[in-house]
Amino acid sequence: MYQQRFKKHLHSLGLMLLLVLAGCASTETQRTGAKAETDLPDTVHTAKQQQQPVNPAVVEVDAGVGFTVTEAVSISSSVRADYTYALQLLAEGQTEAGIELLLEVTEKFPDATAPFVDLGIAYGKSGDNEKAVEAFQAALAATPDHPVAHNELGISYRRLGRFAEARASYERALGIYPGFHYARRNLAVLCDLYLADLDCALEEYENYQLSVRDDPE
Repeated sequence: MYQQRFKKHLHSLGLMLLLVLAGCASTETQRTGAKAETDLPDTVHTAKQQQQPVNPAVVEVDAGVGFTVTEAVSISSSVRADYTYALQLLAEGQTEAGIELLLEVTEKFPDATAPFVDLGIAYGKSGDNEKAVEAFQAALAATPDHPVAHNELGISYRRLGRFAEARASYERALGIYPGFHYARRNLAVLCDLYLADLDCALEEYENYQLSVRDDPE
C-alpha cells in the first residue's frame, strides 16, 4: 500500500506528496514534487506492494489538512525495482530512459494509478503533451477522483491550447479538495492569461492568497 499526503501548510512552491512504503520490501522511498502552472519541478511519485487491491485507490479528504491517496497493490520485486529505478532516472534528468522503463512498468502493472501519473509528468517534461494526456486519463480511469492527476491533466491541456478542458480539470481537482492551492493558482493563471476571464482570475488569485501568503508573484 502506498499513501500520498498533501498538506496545505507545506512550502508554497512545491506540493509534497509523501509516499509511505511498507509491506514485504525492507526499504522506503520518498519523492517530492508536483507543480503549478509556472514551471515548477515535476512530480515524482512512488508506489508499493502489499495485498491484492479491492479498489484501485481511495482518496480521503481532510478539509483542514489536505488529502491522502491510498492504493494497495501486489507487484513482483522485479517490477518494484524497475519502478524505483525509473523514478531515480527521472529525478536525475534522464527523462527518455525513465519514460521507457515506466512504459514497461505500466504494461506489466496496468491497474495502478501512480505509475501512470509519473509517466504523464515525464511525457510533459519531454514536451509530448498528447501522450501526457493519455497517461493522466489512464490514471483517472482507475481513480476518477485523483486530485493530482486532474491538476496535471489540466497543465497538459493548457499546453495543448485546450483551455476549456484545462479549466474543467482544475475545477475538478478543486471540487475534490478546495484547499489544493496549486490547482487554484493554475486556474487563476489560466483565467488570467489564456481565457481573459478577469473575474475568475481575480477570485482565484484572492482565494489562492488566503492559503499562500508568501508567493511573490
